[in-house]
Amino acid sequence: MPMTRSRCSDTPASPAERYAADRRRQAASRTELAAFASGLGFELDDFQVAGCQALERDEGVLIAAPTGAGKTVVGEFAVHLGLAKGLKTFYTTPIKALSNQKYLDLTRRHGAERVGLLTGDTSINPHADVIVMTTEVLRNMLYSGSRDLDRLGYVVMDEVHYLADRFRGPVWEEVIIHLAPEVRVVSLSATVSNAEEFGQWLGEVRGSTTVVVSEHRPVPLTQHMIVGRRLLPLYSYSEAAPGDVRGDDGAPSSEPAPPLNPDLVKAVRAAQRAAAAEGAASKSRGGDGPQPWKRGGRAPRRGAGGARLERLRPPSRLTVISALETADLLPAIVFVFSRAGCEAAVSQAMAGGVDLTTREEAERIREVIDRRTAGIPATDRGALGFHSWASALERGVSAHHAGLLPVFKETVEELFSAGLVKVVYATETLALGINMPARTVVLESLRKWNGSAHVTLSPGEYTQLTGRAGRRGIDTEGHAIVLAADDVEPSLVSSLASRRTYPLVSAFRPTYNMAVNLLGRTSRERAREILESSFAQFQADRGVVELAAQARRKRHGLEELEARMTCHLGDFREYAALRQEIAEAEADLSSERRSARRVEAGRSMASLRRGDVVVYRKGRRSRHAVVLSGGEDRSGAPALTVLGEDGRVVTLSPDTLPDGVMRLGFLRVASSADMRRREHRDRLVGRLIDTIRSGTLSEAPARKRRRTSPAQRRGEADGRAQATTAERIEDLRRRLHTHPCHGCPDREEHARVGRKWAKARAEAARIMSRIETRTGTIARLFDAVCEVLLQLGYLEPADERCPEGELRVTSAGRLLARVYAERDLLITECLRSGLWDALGPADLAGAVSACVYEPRLSAQSLGLPVSPGSRLGQVLRGELRVSQSINDLEGLGRIAHSPGAEPALAGAVAAWARGAELAEVLDATDMTAGDFVRWAKQLLDLLSQLAGLVPEPGADPRDAEALTALALTAAEASLDVGRGVVAWSGV
Repeated sequence: MPMTRSRCSDTPASPAERYAADRRRQAASRTELAAFASGLGFELDDFQVAGCQALERDEGVLIAAPTGAGKTVVGEFAVHLGLAKGLKTFYTTPIKALSNQKYLDLTRRHGAERVGLLTGDTSINPHADVIVMTTEVLRNMLYSGSRDLDRLGYVVMDEVHYLADRFRGPVWEEVIIHLAPEVRVVSLSATVSNAEEFGQWLGEVRGSTTVVVSEHRPVPLTQHMIVGRRLLPLYSYSEAAPGDVRGDDGAPSSEPAPPLNPDLVKAVRAAQRAAAAEGAASKSRGGDGPQPWKRGGRAPRRGAGGARLERLRPPSRLTVISALETADLLPAIVFVFSRAGCEAAVSQAMAGGVDLTTREEAERIREVIDRRTAGIPATDRGALGFHSWASALERGVSAHHAGLLPVFKETVEELFSAGLVKVVYATETLALGINMPARTVVLESLRKWNGSAHVTLSPGEYTQLTGRAGRRGIDTEGHAIVLAADDVEPSLVSSLASRRTYPLVSAFRPTYNMAVNLLGRTSRERAREILESSFAQFQADRGVVELAAQARRKRHGLEELEARMTCHLGDFREYAALRQEIAEAEADLSSERRSARRVEAGRSMASLRRGDVVVYRKGRRSRHAVVLSGGEDRSGAPALTVLGEDGRVVTLSPDTLPDGVMRLGFLRVASSADMRRREHRDRLVGRLIDTIRSGTLSEAPARKRRRTSPAQRRGEADGRAQATTAERIEDLRRRLHTHPCHGCPDREEHARVGRKWAKARAEAARIMSRIETRTGTIARLFDAVCEVLLQLGYLEPADERCPEGELRVTSAGRLLARVYAERDLLITECLRSGLWDALGPADLAGAVSACVYEPRLSAQSLGLPVSPGSRLGQVLRGELRVSQSINDLEGLGRIAHSPGAEPALAGAVAAWARGAELAEVLDATDMTAGDFVRWAKQLLDLLSQLAGLVPEPGADPRDAEALTALALTAAEASLDVGRGVVAWSGV
């Protein structure tokens, strides 16, 4: 497969070479590439030329280049070629915002009559020769056999590295696999470390594909940190050659990073010492420093020699803006990994009096705001926070995140691109494709919430974010700035900045809709073959190749060991296996005995209560303590909280004290005694020591026997298993002693080799198990998906006598094939069961929203609750039951549970569809307008699918009538939902 990298040579050309080059230039001047380049107004880079030339040779192409390098030029050349040849071109993007932006770009270049837009909820000129669309729309067209695929010549897949996204990534692979062979695919990717691997897969499934990799940034990138009020370079450029510092693209290369700037390191250390001095001064004034024993407190940091260091906090947002303005580093994007953080940052800037625009710029900003938001009624502006948003914009500051109203986001993007807005506080979604380059990118933190935990940015994420710095044709260099803080050291920033690439890993998996669509078009075996041609299986198989090589090496080593332990008396492999089995059984018995000891220790602890005095061994010493309380740990094992004779409160359990505790007597402890108070602890310790010395411990009052805990019951079962294990060991020993090899004079020498053989055999078995789990993983998952569909009646055996053979799609399956959504099976089950029948438009909108909405955190009420006794409340409970039944089947098939119904937004949606005011909905739900619009848009997409459902010919008349009625209701619900704020997000 062709592979191209940008290269240049300083060797003088011979006369023959100059003549040949001249001929090539003459030929090139008559190509479509020359015609395309003549209208650009700038000279193409080498990697752009290489990609365009591959397209003109009628090859597919993969372009992997840094953010902002100009990859989209190759996609735009595909559009040019398609128009020149009379073919259609589809330009696909991962998000609607990027589709909207690209539509406007292509419209300006080729005219509105030749360009269309399809994003699910928006359809403009859908039969044009150039259509910009989200990738999901193209996937749906492929499965439905749309006539718009006729004459399709080129498909541009922008941000193709998005196929690694575990939720939406599989769509990219579906499209690549199912496109007609004659369609040329242009894949545009950020710099990934396995571009060649991805390109090789593209070559296998799409035919000849040229891979063009460029690591050159058009605008060099310089790394900085802000410490206090000082802006300092990350690297000591004076101590290393420029090539060593910045590599080919002006950013730290993957080679060892250059020396850190010593002034920066000194500044960070000085700031830490200053923070420590400030903390000490605060404490001397009576202030409370961090106290780890308090709830929520954090332990103090310790420096050299154990000196206490106060935590170093990052500089304030006002300080950062001031530093950027002073250093002439505006405009800037400041990444804040929180929507609330973005909004708070804007509020802080406004409260601090930040004003970054001139009077003329403020007037131009007001003109754009008025033009963009002319359709927003005055009555809704208060609910949308319009006035504070517009005021901040006029002063050159704004936020940009998914919770912002689409028309607000589009206004911010236009103003920032025009250089009128100077500082934008954004979440990481801004780094995905949207063309908003800045002179500077600032990262407030290197940690973000990934949905389950706060994690440090990966090198790839760091590169993606900082790639926005440096405007081509405007800036001579871009700037990436990180704020110094307690957990952000220069060495950490250097480690992220010097490793810029990351691997592309497939997230492909078969879905229910995919399964019925495949089986409706081809055989089961062919469907499995198609799925096994995915990039996911390609990567798994490449891993299998290496595992197979390891397995071969292990087998070869086993053969050598078997030769060395050959015994003339018998098969020493059997004898070695018996010895290994005995060793493993003895280890099991030892574990069971330890478990039994823990059970006995648990019994001794479970019978104790407050006031019991106990003695236990800790190390070599015996320790006395008085029991404060008893309970159970998370495993159900007994746990005691005791006060020791040293005044410390500790927790004892069978795991920490396998020998248990012994009760000595009883010491009454008042119920009012509070062990958090030192005087109470000291008083009780004194009584404990006095009674132990005097031997005057009393007996405890009678008490009820405590129930047996789950952990004790498990331990008792382990105890019963000990006898079985011991019997098995005796049986194995008898077999060992009667084995012919037991009498071999070289037995122990052979046994030494046999131990190595047994270990190697176990390792070989583990490798083979890994190979078996990887080989055909996608096909096995497809079979499991098909089994769920068989159980629910969406598929049926083509031959009842051969249930494992060919499968046929039922009428229910054909309905499922027309539902394109993440919860496709849940939606179709609701349709089939009649759960949504006879609902009014508003209630239907609310019910369907439960199949769309996904809470950002845990499911919670969003206000405007639904009455449990209402028709909508009953339907929502029915959806939850359907979700559970689907998940039960998935559990039996060992498939990851698909998302269930989420009814939290249903009340708000139903109220909106009935005509509620925007302020009422937003106040009751505590949602941002942007979030509400985003979910409403996704709801509209699904409602439009339902409105387009028509009964199959020959369907049961009652079912056909119900489906027709529901389609009409869905159409009416679309009109009710798609009003006001939901309708304002134009292109």
